[in-house]
Amino acid sequence: MSAAPEDTPRDLLRVTVWQHASGLDPVENRAALDGLGERAAGSDLMVLPEAFARDFGEPGSDLTPYAETLDGPFATALGALAARHEVAVLAGMFERASRSDHPFNTLVLAQPGRQTCYRKIHLYDSFGYRESDTLTAGPVRPVTALVDGFRVGLMTCYDLRFPELARALATEGVDVIVVPAAWVAGPLKVMQWQTLLRARAIENVCWVVAAAQPGPRYCGHSMVVSPTGEVVVEAGEGEEFLSATLDLRSVSEARATNPSLTNRRL
Repeated sequence: MSAAPEDTPRDLLRVTVWQHASGLDPVENRAALDGLGERAAGSDLMVLPEAFARDFGEPGSDLTPYAETLDGPFATALGALAARHEVAVLAGMFERASRSDHPFNTLVLAQPGRQTCYRKIHLYDSFGYRESDTLTAGPVRPVTALVDGFRVGLMTCYDLRFPELARALATEGVDVIVVPAAWVAGPLKVMQWQTLLRARAIENVCWVVAAAQPGPRYCGHSMVVSPTGEVVVEAGEGEEFLSATLDLRSVSEARATNPSLTNRRL
Protein backbone atom coordinates (compact mmCIF):
# COMPACT_ATOMS: atom_id res chain seq x y z
CA MET A 1 0.00 0.00 0.00
CA SER A 2 1.23 3.44 -0.82
CA ALA A 3 2.57 5.63 1.94
CA ALA A 4 1.01 8.66 0.25
CA PRO A 5 -1.08 10.91 2.52
CA GLU A 6 -4.80 10.14 2.62
CA ASP A 7 -5.65 13.47 0.98
CA THR A 8 -3.41 12.72 -2.03
CA PRO A 9 -5.41 10.50 -4.39
CA ARG A 10 -3.72 7.83 -6.45
CA ASP A 11 -4.88 7.02 -9.94
CA LEU A 12 -4.91 3.24 -9.59
CA LEU A 13 -6.12 0.72 -7.03
CA ARG A 14 -5.15 -2.94 -7.38
CA VAL A 15 -8.03 -5.09 -6.14
CA THR A 16 -8.12 -8.81 -5.43
CA VAL A 17 -11.44 -10.58 -4.81
CA TRP A 18 -11.51 -14.03 -3.20
CA GLN A 19 -14.65 -16.02 -3.93
CA HIS A 20 -14.30 -18.49 -1.09
CA ALA A 21 -16.66 -20.71 0.92
CA SER A 22 -16.28 -20.18 4.63
CA GLY A 23 -16.87 -23.14 6.91
CA LEU A 24 -18.38 -23.71 10.32
CA ASP A 25 -15.04 -23.77 12.15
CA PRO A 26 -13.77 -20.23 12.88
CA VAL A 27 -10.24 -21.53 13.52
CA GLU A 28 -10.06 -23.03 10.03
CA ASN A 29 -11.45 -19.87 8.48
CA ARG A 30 -8.80 -17.76 10.20
CA ALA A 31 -6.13 -20.21 9.09
CA ALA A 32 -7.23 -19.70 5.48
CA LEU A 33 -6.01 -16.12 5.74
CA ASP A 34 -2.45 -17.39 6.11
CA GLY A 35 -2.44 -18.53 2.48
CA LEU A 36 -3.10 -15.04 1.13
CA GLY A 37 0.42 -13.69 1.54
CA GLU A 38 1.54 -13.56 -2.09
CA ARG A 39 -1.78 -12.24 -3.37
CA ALA A 40 -2.00 -9.71 -0.54
CA ALA A 41 1.48 -8.42 -1.33
CA GLY A 42 0.38 -7.68 -4.90
CA SER A 43 -2.82 -5.85 -3.95
CA ASP A 44 -3.91 -2.55 -2.48
CA LEU A 45 -7.33 -3.91 -1.44
CA MET A 46 -8.40 -7.50 -0.85
CA VAL A 47 -12.15 -8.19 -0.67
CA LEU A 48 -13.45 -11.39 0.95
CA PRO A 49 -17.11 -12.47 1.27
CA GLU A 50 -19.75 -11.86 3.91
CA ALA A 51 -19.62 -14.23 6.92
CA PHE A 52 -16.03 -15.18 6.16
CA ALA A 53 -15.16 -15.68 9.82
CA ARG A 54 -17.90 -18.30 10.16
CA ASP A 55 -20.66 -19.35 7.77
CA PHE A 56 -24.32 -18.88 8.71
CA GLY A 57 -24.90 -22.61 9.10
CA GLU A 58 -28.43 -23.93 8.82
CA PRO A 59 -31.11 -21.23 8.40
CA GLY A 60 -32.19 -19.94 11.80
CA SER A 61 -29.09 -21.24 13.61
CA ASP A 62 -28.04 -19.38 16.75
CA LEU A 63 -24.99 -17.31 15.77
CA THR A 64 -24.33 -15.84 19.20
CA PRO A 65 -21.66 -18.42 20.17
CA TYR A 66 -19.65 -17.40 17.09
CA ALA A 67 -19.85 -13.64 17.58
CA GLU A 68 -16.60 -11.86 18.38
CA THR A 69 -15.52 -8.37 19.32
CA LEU A 70 -13.67 -6.02 16.99
CA ASP A 71 -10.46 -6.84 18.83
CA GLY A 72 -11.18 -10.58 18.88
CA PRO A 73 -9.37 -13.38 17.04
CA PHE A 74 -10.76 -12.78 13.55
CA ALA A 75 -10.42 -9.00 13.42
CA THR A 76 -6.95 -9.33 14.94
CA ALA A 77 -5.96 -11.81 12.23
CA LEU A 78 -7.23 -9.44 9.54
CA GLY A 79 -5.26 -6.60 11.09
CA ALA A 80 -2.12 -8.70 11.20
CA LEU A 81 -2.52 -9.61 7.52
CA ALA A 82 -3.02 -5.95 6.61
CA ALA A 83 0.02 -4.84 8.60
CA ARG A 84 2.28 -7.64 7.36
CA HIS A 85 1.64 -6.93 3.69
CA GLU A 86 0.66 -3.24 3.82
CA VAL A 87 -2.71 -3.97 2.25
CA ALA A 88 -6.34 -3.19 3.07
CA VAL A 89 -8.41 -6.32 3.74
CA LEU A 90 -12.21 -6.45 3.96
CA ALA A 91 -14.16 -9.46 5.25
CA GLY A 92 -17.37 -10.33 7.08
CA MET A 93 -17.86 -11.60 10.65
CA PHE A 94 -20.50 -11.78 13.36
CA GLU A 95 -19.91 -9.12 16.00
CA ARG A 96 -21.19 -9.10 19.58
CA ALA A 97 -23.86 -6.46 20.14
CA SER A 98 -23.83 -4.95 23.63
CA ARG A 99 -27.53 -4.04 23.64
CA SER A 100 -28.93 -7.20 22.06
CA ASP A 101 -28.67 -10.95 22.37
CA HIS A 102 -28.30 -11.13 18.58
CA PRO A 103 -24.97 -10.21 16.97
CA PHE A 104 -24.35 -7.75 14.15
CA ASN A 105 -23.47 -8.94 10.65
CA THR A 106 -20.33 -6.85 10.36
CA LEU A 107 -17.76 -6.02 7.72
CA VAL A 108 -14.28 -5.28 9.01
CA LEU A 109 -11.92 -3.24 6.85
CA ALA A 110 -8.42 -3.69 8.25
CA GLN A 111 -5.69 -1.30 7.17
CA PRO A 112 -2.24 -0.80 8.67
CA GLY A 113 -2.86 1.12 11.89
CA ARG A 114 -6.63 1.50 11.58
CA GLN A 115 -9.92 -0.36 11.34
CA THR A 116 -13.32 0.54 9.86
CA CYS A 117 -16.47 -1.50 10.48
CA TYR A 118 -19.87 -1.54 8.82
CA ARG A 119 -22.82 -3.30 10.44
CA LYS A 120 -25.32 -4.59 7.88
CA ILE A 121 -28.40 -2.36 7.77
CA HIS A 122 -30.83 -4.45 5.73
CA LEU A 123 -31.25 -7.93 7.17
CA TYR A 124 -32.27 -10.73 4.82
CA ASP A 125 -35.93 -11.19 5.68
CA SER A 126 -36.83 -12.37 2.21
CA PHE A 127 -37.11 -15.47 0.00
CA GLY A 128 -38.23 -17.48 3.02
CA TYR A 129 -35.32 -16.43 5.27
CA ARG A 130 -35.47 -14.43 8.51
CA GLU A 131 -32.03 -13.01 9.21
CA SER A 132 -33.55 -10.67 11.80
CA ASP A 133 -34.41 -13.68 13.96
CA THR A 134 -30.71 -14.27 14.64
CA LEU A 135 -28.96 -10.97 13.90
CA THR A 136 -29.29 -7.29 14.82
CA ALA A 137 -29.53 -4.57 12.15
CA GLY A 138 -26.81 -1.94 12.17
CA PRO A 139 -27.18 1.84 12.49
CA VAL A 140 -28.83 3.51 9.49
CA ARG A 141 -25.90 5.51 8.19
CA PRO A 142 -23.47 5.11 5.31
CA VAL A 143 -19.93 3.98 6.11
CA THR A 144 -16.94 4.94 3.98
CA ALA A 145 -13.17 4.73 4.26
CA LEU A 146 -10.13 5.95 2.35
CA VAL A 147 -7.99 3.27 0.72
CA ASP A 148 -4.97 4.71 -1.06
CA GLY A 149 -6.85 7.88 -1.89
CA PHE A 150 -9.97 6.08 -3.17
CA ARG A 151 -13.15 6.74 -1.20
CA VAL A 152 -14.68 3.28 -0.61
CA GLY A 153 -18.28 2.69 0.47
CA LEU A 154 -19.34 -0.48 2.29
CA MET A 155 -22.47 -2.59 1.72
CA THR A 156 -23.36 -6.21 2.52
CA CYS A 157 -25.32 -8.65 0.34
CA TYR A 158 -29.06 -7.85 0.76
CA ASP A 159 -28.17 -4.13 1.02
CA LEU A 160 -27.69 -4.33 -2.74
CA ARG A 161 -31.47 -4.41 -3.22
CA PHE A 162 -31.84 -0.96 -1.61
CA PRO A 163 -30.61 1.73 -4.01
CA GLU A 164 -31.05 4.43 -1.39
CA LEU A 165 -28.03 3.11 0.53
CA ALA A 166 -25.84 3.14 -2.57
CA ARG A 167 -27.05 6.67 -3.31
CA ALA A 168 -26.23 7.76 0.23
CA LEU A 169 -22.71 6.41 -0.30
CA ALA A 170 -22.50 8.30 -3.60
CA THR A 171 -23.52 11.46 -1.76
CA GLU A 172 -20.53 10.83 0.53
CA GLY A 173 -18.34 10.96 -2.58
CA VAL A 174 -17.38 7.32 -3.00
CA ASP A 175 -15.35 6.18 -5.99
CA VAL A 176 -15.97 2.50 -5.22
CA ILE A 177 -18.81 0.55 -3.62
CA VAL A 178 -17.68 -2.80 -2.21
CA VAL A 179 -20.23 -5.57 -1.63
CA PRO A 180 -19.18 -8.72 0.25
CA ALA A 181 -22.02 -11.23 0.05
CA ALA A 182 -23.35 -14.71 0.66
CA TRP A 183 -26.06 -14.42 -2.01
CA VAL A 184 -28.24 -17.49 -1.54
CA ALA A 185 -28.76 -19.55 -4.70
CA GLY A 186 -32.19 -20.00 -6.26
CA PRO A 187 -34.27 -19.31 -9.37
CA LEU A 188 -33.23 -16.06 -11.09
CA LYS A 189 -30.90 -15.17 -8.22
CA VAL A 190 -27.72 -14.98 -10.35
CA MET A 191 -29.49 -12.75 -12.88
CA GLN A 192 -30.74 -10.46 -10.11
CA TRP A 193 -27.28 -10.27 -8.53
CA GLN A 194 -25.63 -9.39 -11.85
CA THR A 195 -28.29 -6.84 -12.75
CA LEU A 196 -28.26 -5.07 -9.39
CA LEU A 197 -24.47 -4.81 -9.26
CA ARG A 198 -24.41 -3.22 -12.69
CA ALA A 199 -27.31 -0.93 -11.81
CA ARG A 200 -25.60 0.34 -8.66
CA ALA A 201 -22.47 1.13 -10.71
CA ILE A 202 -24.38 2.88 -13.51
CA GLU A 203 -26.73 4.97 -11.37
CA ASN A 204 -23.98 6.11 -8.99
CA VAL A 205 -21.28 6.35 -11.67
CA CYS A 206 -18.70 4.50 -9.61
CA TRP A 207 -16.80 1.23 -9.49
CA VAL A 208 -18.54 -1.73 -7.84
CA VAL A 209 -16.53 -4.62 -6.42
CA ALA A 210 -18.49 -7.68 -5.25
CA ALA A 211 -17.08 -10.71 -3.40
CA ALA A 212 -19.55 -13.60 -3.05
CA GLN A 213 -19.39 -17.02 -1.51
CA PRO A 214 -19.44 -19.77 -4.17
CA GLY A 215 -21.97 -22.46 -5.03
CA PRO A 216 -23.74 -24.68 -4.53
CA ARG A 217 -25.35 -22.99 -1.53
CA TYR A 218 -24.57 -19.49 -2.75
CA CYS A 219 -24.49 -17.96 -6.22
CA GLY A 220 -20.85 -17.09 -6.74
CA HIS A 221 -20.36 -14.74 -9.71
CA SER A 222 -18.18 -12.25 -7.86
CA MET A 223 -17.38 -9.37 -10.16
CA VAL A 224 -15.90 -5.94 -10.75
CA VAL A 225 -18.07 -3.42 -12.61
CA SER A 226 -16.85 -0.15 -14.11
CA PRO A 227 -18.54 3.27 -13.59
CA THR A 228 -20.20 2.84 -17.00
CA GLY A 229 -21.64 -0.58 -16.09
CA GLU A 230 -19.13 -2.74 -17.95
CA VAL A 231 -18.33 -6.06 -16.27
CA VAL A 232 -14.54 -5.95 -16.14
CA VAL A 233 -14.13 -9.41 -14.63
CA GLU A 234 -16.58 -12.03 -13.32
CA ALA A 235 -16.18 -15.37 -11.55
CA GLY A 236 -18.18 -18.52 -12.16
CA GLU A 237 -19.84 -20.53 -9.41
CA GLY A 238 -16.75 -22.13 -7.83
CA GLU A 239 -13.80 -21.07 -5.72
CA GLU A 240 -11.88 -18.35 -7.56
CA PHE A 241 -9.63 -15.32 -7.30
CA LEU A 242 -10.30 -12.22 -9.39
CA SER A 243 -7.93 -9.34 -9.99
CA ALA A 244 -8.64 -5.90 -11.41
CA THR A 245 -7.04 -2.48 -11.39
CA LEU A 246 -9.45 0.37 -10.75
CA ASP A 247 -8.69 3.69 -12.41
CA LEU A 248 -9.80 6.80 -10.55
CA ARG A 249 -9.86 8.76 -13.79
CA SER A 250 -12.58 6.43 -15.08
CA VAL A 251 -14.87 7.80 -12.38
CA SER A 252 -14.29 11.46 -13.21
CA GLU A 253 -14.53 10.81 -16.96
CA ALA A 254 -17.79 8.86 -16.61
CA ARG A 255 -19.28 11.56 -14.37
CA ALA A 256 -18.29 14.26 -16.87
CA THR A 257 -20.02 12.35 -19.67
CA ASN A 258 -23.01 11.35 -17.53
CA PRO A 259 -23.49 13.98 -14.80
CA SER A 260 -26.59 12.27 -13.39
CA LEU A 261 -25.44 12.77 -9.79
CA THR A 262 -25.29 16.52 -10.46
CA ASN A 263 -28.54 16.59 -12.41
CA ARG A 264 -30.70 14.84 -9.79
CA ARG A 265 -33.54 16.89 -8.35
CA LEU A 266 -34.94 14.73 -5.53
